Amino acid sequence: MNRKTQLTIAIAITVLAVLGAMAFHAQNVHAQNNAGQKNDAQNNNNDKYSLMSPGGIAFSDFRGYEDWAVVSSSRTDDRLKVIVANPTMIKAYKAGIPGNGQPFPDGSMIAKLQWTQKKSTEAPFVVDVPDAFREAFVIEKDSKRFPKSGGWGYAVFNYDAASDKFTPDPKSLSDCGHACHTVVKAKDYIFHPYQKR
Repeated sequence: MNRKTQLTIAIAITVLAVLGAMAFHAQNVHAQNNAGQKNDAQNNNNDKYSLMSPGGIAFSDFRGYEDWAVVSSSRTDDRLKVIVANPTMIKAYKAGIPGNGQPFPDGSMIAKLQWTQKKSTEAPFVVDVPDAFREAFVIEKDSKRFPKSGGWGYAVFNYDAASDKFTPDPKSLSDCGHACHTVVKAKDYIFHPYQKR
């Protein structure tokens, strides 16, 4: 075989190898995309943002609450709570609402994130720390949707750590928190002020 024939064969083998590798890669990408679409469909079925409370409040309205600014915190005998608000409500707080007598604007949203508590085993002093996440208690202002409850709609989404899933609380009607909040009607039904920092 002469040198020119050997070079032609080497080029042909290289081209075939490249084409084979490209076909193999394309097949793998297609298979991964199909698997990804199946996983996405499964995740959407288990996605907390696909949930709706019995009162018609969608968890998706609160998308991104995990990164909202902290308003305040509180504690009951069995829960540690962190209260966070969306940018619309934070802006209103910073403008002096509700202390200035003005109501929060429609679109304001607040979430009370609730954990069970335990004593810290690491701190050199006695302190309660969050243990298991339990609930997201959410409130949104929409005067047209919730005229009977001061413009606020309420919902609770329970979290089960064992299944890593949220579920809407079956007793969570859109006015489920209103009775408690009427004592702070003068503050537009919101208990927690924006804490000084």
